Amino acid sequence: MIIEAPPQILISHSSLNSFRKPFQNPNPNFRKHFFLSLNGSSLLTPLTQFSRQANTFALPTSDPGLLFREKILYIENLKINARKALQQNPNLRSTPLSSLKSVEDCLCSMGIERSALGRILDMHPQLLTCDPHYDIYPIFDFLLNEVEIPFPDIRRSVIRCPRLLVCSVNGQLRPTLCFLRNLGFVSINFQKALLLVSSVEGTLLPKIKYLQSLGLSYEEVVNMVLRSPGLLTFSIRNNFMPKVEYFVKEMRGDIFQLKRFPQYFSFSLEGRIKPRHRLLVEHGFSLPLSEMLKVSDGEFNSWLIEMQLRSVNGRPSEKLGQKASFFL
Repeated sequence: MIIEAPPQILISHSSLNSFRKPFQNPNPNFRKHFFLSLNGSSLLTPLTQFSRQANTFALPTSDPGLLFREKILYIENLKINARKALQQNPNLRSTPLSSLKSVEDCLCSMGIERSALGRILDMHPQLLTCDPHYDIYPIFDFLLNEVEIPFPDIRRSVIRCPRLLVCSVNGQLRPTLCFLRNLGFVSINFQKALLLVSSVEGTLLPKIKYLQSLGLSYEEVVNMVLRSPGLLTFSIRNNFMPKVEYFVKEMRGDIFQLKRFPQYFSFSLEGRIKPRHRLLVEHGFSLPLSEMLKVSDGEFNSWLIEMQLRSVNGRPSEKLGQKASFFL
């Protein structure tokens, strides 16, 4: 009697994407951990195996030149500068294509589009040869379960700050999270997640100390930072110092006005602060600091024209009388 063997079922690389993607709303009743499993086996190990199988079926050759060429074409297809990537990450030459694709699978499983993927990997080509299991998934686990960024916003966090993917959880991200929590940041959303890549001792504390050196108390500086978190991302030399100097010397403002309006540091000195202040001085007018900067160019010019007309006619506007006052 002849027994026929059952036909083999080949699973293509693309067909795996449907079950590789982690649940978008992990059930909190199951252990609060990102690395979910099916039937008691980890999702991560089979992914690499399947990825290698798919690559083997797609490229039944062992010619080193052809394998390297296909790898370069794959990199360039992602809009990555292959020459720069090879210079910054020499390990690319010996890393199999299947490993590169496992990195793509990992990032795409978090909702990152292929168009954004190329930009991220071009900025940090060391990611191309990393092991997702040890290098990337722990970062996603940290962002999801410790920072508590919702799953849909993980993608936005990484696209906004790709550097998150090359930071050590224990050496960088977790200490900075603890520092921010102590400052009073109750929640850290995708917009604030970029703060996590900043060094506490080398970046965050010096900025707080600089603002204190202006005559502000620690509590006042903390309140400023909580109101305007972007302060922790600005350069002391290129942002704080020139803007404070212009504010004090040219605008003759009081430092405590900056305490009330810390967003002042988020506006361009050459593009908005200087031009608008000089126009007001030229025409003999002044506006509260926030009103001078927050309004659009069109609204600012309309106010300026109306103030000129009222001044010529000798009839100050009631509305402008409230706004055309010396800073705050």
